Amino acid sequence: MSTGGPDLFVICKNCQSEVSPYITECPYCGSRLRKRAPKLDREGRPAERKRRSPRPSLPPLRRGEIPGIRPEGRPYATILLVLAGFAGTLLWRAAVVGSTHAIELWARFGTHLWWRLLVAPFTYTNTGYAIVALGTIAIFGWLLERRHGPLAVLVLFAVGAIGGAAVTASDSSLPLALGGSGGALALLIAWVIPDLLSLRAGEEVEGDLLGAAVIGVVVALMPLAAPDTSWISEGIGAVAGILIGLPLALAGER
Repeated sequence: MSTGGPDLFVICKNCQSEVSPYITECPYCGSRLRKRAPKLDREGRPAERKRRSPRPSLPPLRRGEIPGIRPEGRPYATILLVLAGFAGTLLWRAAVVGSTHAIELWARFGTHLWWRLLVAPFTYTNTGYAIVALGTIAIFGWLLERRHGPLAVLVLFAVGAIGGAAVTASDSSLPLALGGSGGALALLIAWVIPDLLSLRAGEEVEGDLLGAAVIGVVVALMPLAAPDTSWISEGIGAVAGILIGLPLALAGER
């Protein structure tokens, strides 16, 4: 076998005979050497087939997606809570125009306490109260959903708003708390806790804590402007934001 030139012979695996490298069957035993005769290059050597390295396959980009950056999902849970609040406000306004009290409107669908607890957080008797509460839910619900996902937003709102309404409903001397101020405070406090922990550790924070504090004070003072709001319900929401938001902050982002 010469160096740099074509192979002079190959060894048959069956009879161990030296045969030409350009044939497909052994002339001595008839064994199959290869499926087809090799192609020769310009120098008379068998041309080896080059295997292409597999190219990495990536899924097609979505509309508005930037290569190398993970796309953010839409805040469906936050959108659902805000739309439900708008629907409750519109139904209340329609009931007021039609001289129908909210309790009578609820009675058309059900008079059970569980039904009233589910409807109460989305019923706003004051337009200003609705704007403040729904705006807070939209802002901090969206921020929390980006950080922890939709389940955390729904649990915080349910414990803060529905849980607050349940506590007020347990005392017959207290009116049923309406609106989602308790849920709004739960979302706001849960979002603020990671930045507060960072400040305690001497680290810089990117969130606007001053703006969040102003919004929190406005929401907390809503019972002064909207009589159907409850201080107790807002207190339940604040406690829920601390008890649920602290483990979420310690667990880190999703």
